[in-house]
Amino acid sequence: MTIALNPATTPATINYFIPPTDGARAYRRVNVDLEKGEKEKNYDSVPKNMVIENVRGKEESVTLDTAGFQFFKSPAKHTSFTDDAEIEREYYPESIELIKKLTGATRVVLFDHTVRRRRPGQDGRDPKLRQPVSLAHVDQSIAASVARVHRHLPPSEVPALLQRRFQIINLWRPISHVALDWPLALCDYRSVDTEKDILPVALIYSDREGETLGVKYNPNHKWKYLRGMTPDELVLIKCADSIQDGSVAVFTPHTGFEDLTTPPDTPPRESIELRALVFYD
Repeated sequence: MTIALNPATTPATINYFIPPTDGARAYRRVNVDLEKGEKEKNYDSVPKNMVIENVRGKEESVTLDTAGFQFFKSPAKHTSFTDDAEIEREYYPESIELIKKLTGATRVVLFDHTVRRRRPGQDGRDPKLRQPVSLAHVDQSIAASVARVHRHLPPSEVPALLQRRFQIINLWRPISHVALDWPLALCDYRSVDTEKDILPVALIYSDREGETLGVKYNPNHKWKYLRGMTPDELVLIKCADSIQDGSVAVFTPHTGFEDLTTPPDTPPRESIELRALVFYD
């Protein structure tokens, strides 16, 4: 079989969220249950065959405010990504300035990051061996994004900040090498039925709760990716937006997926994602 270097589309399996059958609130525990050896949850998933559009060469067809995500080229100065303290010291400051430059934001606060290195045979339970996520999801609900502002900003500043436009944006980029293996698929917000396709999922930590969004199957979803993203390329993914009047995309469902057009012997995907609170004047 001949594999096109830059196929217009690729078939793929997208795993979709299935809510609890008893109508209970969906939840997932962040920490592994030591007796069961897994992270407890009360929902399921179902694989669906979808077609992923490759936007290489037409990157301008998607933007943060139309589709919910946007691709850019901007090499990082920090390139090792092996030490968390070093990442925070070196990669955080340059990323804050980059997000400001690309979005026009006046203030950016990074609150966490995740390095993922796909290792076949690993289950992802070890926090030092985080694997690509293979379930369609949104990182933060609107309620969780407001809670993040309260959690990470001084209490005296929060009321004024919440009166202005703010977002949570995920800055995702490959590291080490081109991300042909298990790339990132993003669902165009314009194809999402926000009333029917999305359901809150409680994220239960030992000391608090967060909230993500599960994504239910809809055959109308338009999934897209930028094939062969390099470490010099990045995508900004909108997780939440305080503007919810229908004028802009509010969030972006996304997931890693197995690309059947990936050449044999391609090195496993490695990537980093930063999550940022983004404020505008």
